[in-house]
Amino acid sequence: MSAYEPMSFHLETERLILQPWAETDAEALCALHAERGDGNLTVEEARELIANGLASAASSGIALLPIRRRVENDFIGYCGLLVGRATIEEPEIAYELFQRVHGNGYATEAARAVLDAAIATGRRRLWSTVRTWNTASFRVLDKLDFERDHTTTDDRGDIVWLTRALP
Repeated sequence: MSAYEPMSFHLETERLILQPWAETDAEALCALHAERGDGNLTVEEARELIANGLASAASSGIALLPIRRRVENDFIGYCGLLVGRATIEEPEIAYELFQRVHGNGYATEAARAVLDAAIATGRRRLWSTVRTWNTASFRVLDKLDFERDHTTTDDRGDIVWLTRALP
């Protein structure tokens, strides 16, 4: 097991609730993936992603969590920690929200809750990797005091690596 406490898988903010995935989130996850424009996910594939994510969370102590608005109780995206391009000791913070809810501060609000959850695990640093075109993500990370560290390139272009020291 990890040298770190598991992150809380139940986070609440003024407007949002983040909690573990349910199989009933599969269709909404398909819709979110479809909005990316890089191919469609079947409901079965989404269910498999959810099952794998739950298993990974149980073993690693970190997770991406679905975001629901409190009042509407609707799935609007996800936010959380993952190994991604980083490590279990210094994971990445990640988020993705439906375009229809962009510009309302939900990503920042969810990410701030995840940042607090990461601090509570005893970790000392988080990463985030963002494509150069993703201005909105840079704004969110700036509000959370992430700083640019370096840039790498893969077959899809440049990736900016940002980091944030934790107290």
